[in-house]
Amino acid sequence: MKHASVVIIGGGIMGASAAYHLAARGWKDVLVLDRAPRPGLGSTGRATGGFRAQFSTAVNVKLSLLAREKLMRFGDEIGVDAGYMQAGYLWLAGSERERGLLRDALAVQHAAGATETYEASLDEVATINPAANLEGIVAGFFGPRDGFISPLAILTGYTAAAERIGVRFEWNAEVVKIEHKDERITHVATKHHRFATDSVVDAAGPWAGDIAKLAGANLPVTPLRRQVGATVPQTVLPPKMPMTIWVRDQFHLRVRDGRALLLYPTPGIPGHPYDATLDTYWLDEVGAIARERLPVLQAVEIDPEASWGGLYEMTPDRHSVLGAAPERGNLFYIAGSSGHGVMHSTALGQLLAEIMSDGHATSVDVSALSPARFAAGVTAQAADVL
Repeated sequence: MKHASVVIIGGGIMGASAAYHLAARGWKDVLVLDRAPRPGLGSTGRATGGFRAQFSTAVNVKLSLLAREKLMRFGDEIGVDAGYMQAGYLWLAGSERERGLLRDALAVQHAAGATETYEASLDEVATINPAANLEGIVAGFFGPRDGFISPLAILTGYTAAAERIGVRFEWNAEVVKIEHKDERITHVATKHHRFATDSVVDAAGPWAGDIAKLAGANLPVTPLRRQVGATVPQTVLPPKMPMTIWVRDQFHLRVRDGRALLLYPTPGIPGHPYDATLDTYWLDEVGAIARERLPVLQAVEIDPEASWGGLYEMTPDRHSVLGAAPERGNLFYIAGSSGHGVMHSTALGQLLAEIMSDGHATSVDVSALSPARFAAGVTAQAADVL
């Protein structure tokens, strides 16, 4: 039987960030287990790489501000370019109700420290994104320091940095059993090995709820399919076009590697929560929306071979879960970011290391993210509306 002081389940961006930050704080014998054959085959590799501080709850804004600080020095600390490009996020309100939601969120952002975000006039909006059809739009809200990051660069950077300071990664290592005694986990088993351990970190993304069940705990994280329609390589939209989002239905798009990436939320596949199969009819639908809202895309085709589906890890209040499980004192969660995991991964890994080392987070007050908030089905906060 083998031993690890900490077993991290999940080698995606959350698990890699947690592993690096724990080891950087002096934790020894840290082991990461992942069922994939290599890094980047889970949700991290399917993320589009957006980054923003424009949220409607203070804790999410503060997570973004800490993450932004870490992204700015990622190259110096980790030795890899995180791909952080401040192209901005542009939100478009199509009604006074939507403008009101964005104004309320703007007040939260400013109070939490993201003072660069602002409401833009329609003339300004037309300058920020000249390609957008502004018919029916009443206002825009812009975050100039928001933009884009490289999910795989951050993942591989953290993985390599963690390995340099002693973290072990085991691939093709699906966790099949978690043993516990007297409210503490004692062993974690894969199909090939059994590890005695002092602590476990659940960083399993959309599968985090299933890992919690193996440990005899309850974590309300569920998968939700999200699809991305990629156009053929194009030149009508510039590489630094801001992420542009229509509030009314959350249609949004960015440009990456010359392609426009189109996103439009739809339900998952009934009865198959982990199925991320791409729907071809959805590609037709999202393409039609894109051409109506950005007329310059009229002659630009969708490339089904370059499009894909993936999974978000959702919680009831659309906020991350960070900290110790109420049922198991040595089981810690870093999960449930509800579509914001990549952008907050640098911050959440550091904060989890603080919680596990000091008993509480010291950089940001993340008490609102405590797993205990779900006790008796009650959440401690309203869902983030952005």
